[in-house]
Amino acid sequence: MVSNVSRTALCLLALTALVACSQKERVPNRVKTGPDEFSILTTKPLQEPDNYNDLPAPTLGGTNLTDQTPNADAIVALGGRVPSATGVDGGIVSYASRYGVDDNIRAELHDADEGRRKGRGSYERAYKRFALDAYAEWERLRALGVSVPSAPEQ
Repeated sequence: MVSNVSRTALCLLALTALVACSQKERVPNRVKTGPDEFSILTTKPLQEPDNYNDLPAPTLGGTNLTDQTPNADAIVALGGRVPSATGVDGGIVSYASRYGVDDNIRAELHDADEGRRKGRGSYERAYKRFALDAYAEWERLRALGVSVPSAPEQ
């Protein structure tokens, strides 16, 4: 017959073996998370403009001077010239302006908005009747047999 001391010692030994086998290698002060030195992008140095009053107008979809441009940098390093790009998709701009472009559209919209909001208080009150009820529109489309993939079927 095995004594209680022997049973306890055997249980502790089995428990120690199980714990030791289940653990991964223990390394003191092991860092599990931290900075990934390969994901850090060094940017080009900032440049102070000669005159703050003569800054160029921002270009929609354009790039910053400090953005990384490895392809262009390689072309310049090999003695080539980088083709100039505006950052704007010419096809989209041409399609959107096929019926002409109103250069004064911002001012016209501002005036129309001011007229609409006058006497109505907040923006929400002025445009409430133009708000789209997403669920009502979804039901209308379902009644017409139009599939709306982003909406769950009931």
